[in-house]
Amino acid sequence: MFEKEDLKNALQVLRNGGVILYPTDTVWGLGCDATNVEAVKKIFTIKQREDSKSMLVLMENPNMLGAYLKDVPEVAWQLIEVTDKPLTIIYPGAKNFAPNLVAEDGSIGIRITTETFTEHLIQQFRRPVVSTSANLSGKQAPQNFDEIEEGILSAVDYVVQYRQGDTSKSKPSAIIKLGLSGQIQIIRS
Repeated sequence: MFEKEDLKNALQVLRNGGVILYPTDTVWGLGCDATNVEAVKKIFTIKQREDSKSMLVLMENPNMLGAYLKDVPEVAWQLIEVTDKPLTIIYPGAKNFAPNLVAEDGSIGIRITTETFTEHLIQQFRRPVVSTSANLSGKQAPQNFDEIEEGILSAVDYVVQYRQGDTSKSKPSAIIKLGLSGQIQIIRS
């Protein structure tokens, strides 16, 4: 189990508009308040990534979806319920997010996390948290903490202690894009 102090420190950084490096249900991620424009800019800078490329967000509960999407396609509830591995769903009609986080077509990628630390973090933060792999744009995503480059480690405001010793190899999530009429496009399986 994680240390309460670790969670408290990560929360404080998020509330102050900072960037954290944290374990997710997939790869280690860079995270910030998904509603804070300046915090999102910091992640684009750290990753040396074009700000026209969107990033996904994590929520701890599907009940949060309604506050951040104009409409939740019916099929999304079914996909969330039956998935047995991490699944990022790209939804149309994002709202209440930092505008620089939303794709040009108004969509946003959201994953409901099943990772203990991240669930508690988002539950206490009460807002979605950005999650993008902890690597420079165009480079391979680290499969565990030991593979994270020093430049990333030194650029963030807080590095979560929990699960740093976990050497298992993690994989990115599957990605599905939904249309308002229920169209499903598999981006990554």
